[in-house]
Order: sequence, then structure tokens, then C-alpha cells
Amino acid sequence: MPNLDRRRRLEGAILFVAFAACVPLANWLIGNVGTVCVPNGPCLIPVAPGLSAPSGVLAVGLAFVLRDLVQRRLGLLWSAVAIAVGAALSAVFAPPALVLASITAFALSETADLAVYTPLQRRGLVVAAMASSVVGLVVDSLLFLAVAFGSLEFLAGQVVGKLWMVIAALPLLVWLRERDRRVGLAPALTGP
Repeated sequence: MPNLDRRRRLEGAILFVAFAACVPLANWLIGNVGTVCVPNGPCLIPVAPGLSAPSGVLAVGLAFVLRDLVQRRLGLLWSAVAIAVGAALSAVFAPPALVLASITAFALSETADLAVYTPLQRRGLVVAAMASSVVGLVVDSLLFLAVAFGSLEFLAGQVVGKLWMVIAALPLLVWLRERDRRVGLAPALTGP
């Protein structure tokens, strides 16, 4: 049992770092990667036919799933710490014009994700992660666009782009759930 607990904590630490890395990655992507880069604006990527979004959606969508996994491995307290660290990193790495939007959207959307994931996690990892991520990505998209640009012009693209990343994580979630069952690695449901 001590080896499983050590393994859970190690995996949790790796997931925590990966989650935190999504913040600077999203900010770097939005300013540097895209098929079109708007002058003094975001770099855009196509996310569906006729639909574009700022490229940071890729990292942001992944962050929702990673936050859920941090909570699964380390518990609710560490998940809340991860949100605080992510919000602080948003302040450091966001372009000056987007700091308020980045912090606000990140903190509130990840908290919404946590609020949905926490009661659902006992029903299963995949269901909880999918439901909470969808809530989080909608909240994030609405808040970020409203605060940053005063416009919801890219709302559909933001939601679709983030959703693609959540869907892409599904095989990992299924594999992790099955591996945990196989080796007897229980989630940290009650705390750190």
C-alpha cells in the first residue's frame, strides 16, 4: 500500500506541474502560433470548418482535464492550490493587456470545473472529467472574451477548440481509470 500511495503522490506532482505549465503555454501559443496572427491580437487556428479560435485554447482545454487529475491524485486541497498557482502564473505570463482577463477567466472557470467535478468524481473519472471540463471551458470562454475584448466574437471557436482537447484526453482518462482499477490505486477523494 505505501508504494501505491507514493505512486499516487508522484503522479499527482507530475500532473500538478503539467497543469501549471498549461498557463504559460497557452499565453505563448496565443501570441506565437496560428495560421493567422492578428496585429496586436491573438494568433488564430482553425477548430472547425469556418470556425477559428485563439491558439491558446489547446492548452486551456487540456488544463481542465489536468486539474481534475490533480484532484484525483492529490485531493481537493491540492486542486485548490493548483488553481491559485495557475491564476498567479496567469498574472505573470499573460500579455499586459490580457492579465485581468486571464486571471479572472482562469480562476473562475477552474473553480467551476472543481465545483462540478468534486460531487461527480464518485460516479466515475470519465463522466466527472467530461462534465466538469465542459462547464469550465464554457465559463472560461465567456469570461475571457468578455473581459479581454468586450466581445464574444470567438466564443464558438473557443468552446469548440477547448472541447477538442478534452475529447483528445478521453483515451488517457479511460486508460488511467482502468489502470487504477487493475493496480488498486484509489483516488484521493477526501484530501491531500
